[in-house]
Amino acid sequence: MQRGLWPRTYICIQNTAGPAKEQAVALRISADRAIVYRCRIDAFQDTLYAHIGRHFYRECYITGTVDFICGQATAVFQSCDIEARKPLEGQSNMITAQQCQTQSKDTWFSIHKCNIKAAQDLIPVKGTMKTFLGRPWGDYATVVFMKSVIDDLIDPAGWAPWEGKEERLSTLFYGEYQNSGLGADTINRIKWKGFKVITDPKEAEQFTVGRLLRGELWLKSSGVPYEEGL
Repeated sequence: MQRGLWPRTYICIQNTAGPAKEQAVALRISADRAIVYRCRIDAFQDTLYAHIGRHFYRECYITGTVDFICGQATAVFQSCDIEARKPLEGQSNMITAQQCQTQSKDTWFSIHKCNIKAAQDLIPVKGTMKTFLGRPWGDYATVVFMKSVIDDLIDPAGWAPWEGKEERLSTLFYGEYQNSGLGADTINRIKWKGFKVITDPKEAEQFTVGRLLRGELWLKSSGVPYEEGL
C-alpha cells in the first residue's frame, strides 16, 4: 500500500511462507496517514513492514517471530493483540525492529494499551525460546511500550542488541511506561544509555496519538475509534 487512507475491517493478511523462508512480509505500508483497523496480519519474520509515513493500527491482531513489526514509519499501535510465534531453533523472537536513521528521532513506534502474549505454538517452549520487545534496526531506533499488558514470554532483559551494531545502544531510545503483566517488570532490564523507564506522564504524552500523529487532523474524520492521549 503506497498512498491514501485505508480504514478496513475484518481482513486477514497472511504470508504462509513459514519461518524457514526467513524474511517474508505479509503487509508493507509506504503511505502517509494510513489506518489499519481490526485486521489480522500473520506471518513469521518481518510480518508487518511499516515502511514510511504516519500509520495508525487499531484493534489489530499481529503475529510473527523475528522483527515482525519493522520499518521507519511513525506508527501508533493502539488496543492491538501482538502475539509471538515459535521461531526456528536457535532464533529469538524480536517484536519490533524500528529503523529511524536520523539524530532528530523523527520516526517512532508507540505500542499503546496493547496485549503482548505468546501464540499457542510458542507457549510450550517459551521458557527456552527467548522473546524480546525489540532490537534496533536503525541507529536512532525509537520505541515505547505504554500501558500495555506484557505476558511472561518476554525475557527479563526486555530488549536485544543488533548483532555487530553495539554503537546503537547509546543512540536509540527505548522506553516503558506503566505496563502491567508478568513480563512488564523492569528491574532486570538492560542498562543501556538509550533505555528509560518513563515515570513522568508529561514525557509519556509525547508518544500518544495526539502528539505523534496529530490525530485530530485526520483520524477523527475516518470514523475509526482512537484515544488521543494516555
